[in-house]
Amino acid sequence: MRICRYNHPDAGTNRIGIVRDDHVFDVTAALDSLPSFRYPFPLGDQLIANLDRLAPQMEKLADAGEGIPVAKIDFLSPVANPTKIIGVPQNYEEHALESTADHGISQGKPRRKMEDQGLFLKSNSALVGPSEGVALRFSDRRTDHEAELGMVIGKYGSDISYDDAMDYVAGFAIAMDMVVRGPEDRSFRKSVDTYAVLGPWLVTADEIPDPGNLDFHLSVGGELRQKNNTSNLILDLPGQIVWASQFYALHPGDIIMSGTCAGVNRVQPGDVMHLEFEGIGAMDVPVRAHDVY
Repeated sequence: MRICRYNHPDAGTNRIGIVRDDHVFDVTAALDSLPSFRYPFPLGDQLIANLDRLAPQMEKLADAGEGIPVAKIDFLSPVANPTKIIGVPQNYEEHALESTADHGISQGKPRRKMEDQGLFLKSNSALVGPSEGVALRFSDRRTDHEAELGMVIGKYGSDISYDDAMDYVAGFAIAMDMVVRGPEDRSFRKSVDTYAVLGPWLVTADEIPDPGNLDFHLSVGGELRQKNNTSNLILDLPGQIVWASQFYALHPGDIIMSGTCAGVNRVQPGDVMHLEFEGIGAMDVPVRAHDVY
């Protein structure tokens, strides 16, 4: 199943849809079956937490509905309420090498092993969907694209074992870990508003039998910049879940951005980043300048 969150001028805003054959079918009515909550609300994304229970109803609604062409849809992040967005630094060897060689990335510091760097967090307020685009701040500084596989956690877990790790994944999406270069802490520079892009939809884990072997690429203005396969990850997907869950509990909707490959580069207002991921699909992410309010 491919689940999206979207805006459409006729259907309304913040709708939930199922994607089938380049059409989106509105299944928002399924949200009426979510449990009712009072403050303080539970942690995590409640659609993701209840996805197994809601899926049959969502499929029935899609069967009975009339599809809207994907081209007419403005896609939001398929996850609305993660408790955290987790990043994995320099998780492809070629990117680790280019980072060390590029002073703009390394700031002249020597390479550190991933286990010495640790994972990092991006602010939840940075999360957007592809149609919302990236708003560049600090025009005098370099902001780079980083194409990644996004894993979405489906249920609560802590101290998860390697053998059980992938059972905690609800699905996968294309992720963009945008970053402004500079000397500040990594999480600070990666948590700018709109600097965490997820989309265009969530593909449930049952549809991607081998997420550790997916081709992907990113281009800007027709220029290929990043191309690789998730089989080249230094720390594989189950290992990322294990490591993250040793430090903090994972909740439904939490996002792990699994690391980027070589080819990261600067983007400018007016650029459109095109990403494709095997088994997931493709998305275009426009770049604009941040408006100062």
